Amino acid sequence: MGKGGQGESNGITVSRKLEEFTWDVIKEKTTREEKWLVIDGEVYNITNWARRHPGGPKVISHYAGQDATDAFKAFHNDLNFVKKYMKAIHIGSLKDSQRIVTPIEQDFRELRETAEKMGLFKPSILFFSLHMFHILFLDWAAWATMYYFGTGWIPFLISLLLITTVEAQTGWIQHDFGHLSVFKNSKWNHVLHYFSVGIIKGASPSWWNHMHYQHHAKPNVIDKDPDVRVEALFVVGDNMPVQVAKKYKKSMPYNWQNYYFFLLGPPLLFPVYFQIMLFRYIFTRRAWMDLLMVTIFFIKFFYLYTPILGIGQAIAFYFTFRCLESHWFTWVAQSNHVPMEIDQDKAMPWLPLQLQATCNVEKSFFNDWFTGHLNFQIEHHLFPTMPRHNLHQIAPLVKSLCEKHNISYQVKPLGTAFADIVRSLKHSGELWYSTYQAYHAPTS
Repeated sequence: MGKGGQGESNGITVSRKLEEFTWDVIKEKTTREEKWLVIDGEVYNITNWARRHPGGPKVISHYAGQDATDAFKAFHNDLNFVKKYMKAIHIGSLKDSQRIVTPIEQDFRELRETAEKMGLFKPSILFFSLHMFHILFLDWAAWATMYYFGTGWIPFLISLLLITTVEAQTGWIQHDFGHLSVFKNSKWNHVLHYFSVGIIKGASPSWWNHMHYQHHAKPNVIDKDPDVRVEALFVVGDNMPVQVAKKYKKSMPYNWQNYYFFLLGPPLLFPVYFQIMLFRYIFTRRAWMDLLMVTIFFIKFFYLYTPILGIGQAIAFYFTFRCLESHWFTWVAQSNHVPMEIDQDKAMPWLPLQLQATCNVEKSFFNDWFTGHLNFQIEHHLFPTMPRHNLHQIAPLVKSLCEKHNISYQVKPLGTAFADIVRSLKHSGELWYSTYQAYHAPTS
């Protein structure tokens, strides 16, 4: 896009001069009444567009007043298609003297071009087909085990293990569809996303998009990443504990959070918190298609399992595998983020923003399967539309780039990554306690 533009009046093409802006002006446009951002040196007014943005209003608004170039390229597969919608909100350009690309930004953009030339954004349909087949087969096997062998303890536990695996693995593949990394055509990604997360998993696709894209846009950024809006129960990082301790005189005993995490975290995330949040989202946003998908899930589940278990045991069976699935998801998802830096938004470039908030887990066949290849969390955050089976190929190049710019690139064994969650919670809890005592302890 250039600094000039064209418009039409009564069929006659006329040229129009677009204004040039400085960063001082753009950085002020972060309010509800006026939001601007920059992509490739061009300035866009997203005030009204944010409400219609397919990824949700918040994810794009989180970049108001900032350069969103790399975030924009990270989330969109077909840039030419998306740019058609940007013409109407294009209001000007950065002044030439303000078009500064840092060495880190330049190197990262060259790395992305290298990944494209290597074909790392091309998905293997065979890989995803086999993965979906193994989910559907295990889903059938979970029901068939009790249907054919009865509801004794052994078939019951086998069925429970199988359906827990189904739900966890569906969580990973719906994540692939949600990031548009399976099909070149976004339509098919959306269709399979609704099928996997809605009908197989019983959750809201729109709610997932609303939450997860914010997380990717600003990972571990306080007040922007919904995954770290947890101060009602936990404080994380080094900054949140201090802020909470100074602000609130009465709060949770966070100095014990590394203990009560085992009771209030993994066991309750899916069966309680997520159930409440997704249904609240569906009804407040009137997401009726999502409600239909979730309804189909519950009809299917109770139709299959009530004749075998009875209504009471079927409900118990449901909440039990939700609890087990919740453990699986929580330990995997939080191992990559909770031990990392959590801070306010500093408008950092894409590479250091993602690296300060993510770490990797060692590669192995089990780790790849168990985590849905999110053991390559760093690479996934840098290139969210890259098919997961290619993440390990770009990893050495990402590590080399981090070494060049002296950015920490962490890889841990799976057990260490899990243990670091608890160690991090303990550290943050102690930091809260010391600050709380200093600010609110009674004086004699």
